[in-house]
Amino acid sequence: MFVAWRDLRFARGRFVLIGSVVALITLLVGFLAGLTGGLAAQNVSAVLALPGDRLVLQQPANGQPSFGESTIGREARVGWQDAAGVDEVVPVGIVQGRATSAHDDGSAVGVALFGLPSAGDHAGTVAALAPAHDDEVGLSTGAASDLGVAVGDHVTITGTTYRVASVGGDAWYSHTPVLAMTRDAWSAADRRLGGDGDPTVLAVSGSPDWDAVAARTDTSAASHLGSLTALETFRSEVGSLALMIAMLFGVSALVVGAFFTVWTMQRAGDVAVLKALGASTRSLAGDALGQALVVLVVGIGVGTAAVVGLGALAGGALPFLLSPLTTVVPATAMALLGLAGAAVALRTVTAADPLTALGSNR
Repeated sequence: MFVAWRDLRFARGRFVLIGSVVALITLLVGFLAGLTGGLAAQNVSAVLALPGDRLVLQQPANGQPSFGESTIGREARVGWQDAAGVDEVVPVGIVQGRATSAHDDGSAVGVALFGLPSAGDHAGTVAALAPAHDDEVGLSTGAASDLGVAVGDHVTITGTTYRVASVGGDAWYSHTPVLAMTRDAWSAADRRLGGDGDPTVLAVSGSPDWDAVAARTDTSAASHLGSLTALETFRSEVGSLALMIAMLFGVSALVVGAFFTVWTMQRAGDVAVLKALGASTRSLAGDALGQALVVLVVGIGVGTAAVVGLGALAGGALPFLLSPLTTVVPATAMALLGLAGAAVALRTVTAADPLTALGSNR
């Protein structure tokens, strides 16, 4: 690393410039990752919080299962309940609706109505919100905030008034906060909204022959993560943002690779002298990669610190998620891709001929 450190001190401006570019790309990638995580949480956190080992949706004759179109009839429910290896089947109704409260100006707030039996805190955020009586509802913190209500207040849904029995949990479905109801109350609300009152999904626990039972009941069974593809908004939203993040990763590799390729070509004379003095190709390659690693670590560190700071400030105004998945993982990927780009420049080191580089005619 002797020559690398000399380069870093001598050409500070160049390395500060490339380090700044790396920091900016890291900031863009990290902020997009945090925004993607926050948007995903506001899209699917309620689905991930449902009980059961797998979620069962209606399997249409053509196309993929969809939360928006799935209805599980009585025959399918009985088929899953009677299947060997099934321990528990929890019918869950999901429909988008609107709610109003006596504290606001009469404007309606969009909410996701979930109908399921109450199961206590151990069963997840959504099941913990489910009330014990048909005239009660449980609100997520987002729903309570939007409606401006607390426990004991009343909200109106499709013309029926309910008492707020509990508030808690940060549960979202398709970017709308969750409002939990009993199964019977949800079925009645669903019919008033034009539905048939049948549950949307079954939360099944146990170890049956999932594929066989699903085929027999014209349904599909998937893990909570696997079922997220049945949310159309999740596929389109996360897919677009993930494509932008991937493109930024590619830009990072290209920018770092191009910089160190040009820089290594300019050092061809120094490399030739070192080789003529007996330096091994391996040591010279380590010198070049070590230099790239120093620049990447400094640039990525500055960019990640900016992501954490801006993310903490934006968390109250934007759906931003700060976690190792949105900070450490992108930073690690940036470092690896940057080193991969810098490794392209090693061809100048490995292919350098001391006599040719120094001028064999001298």
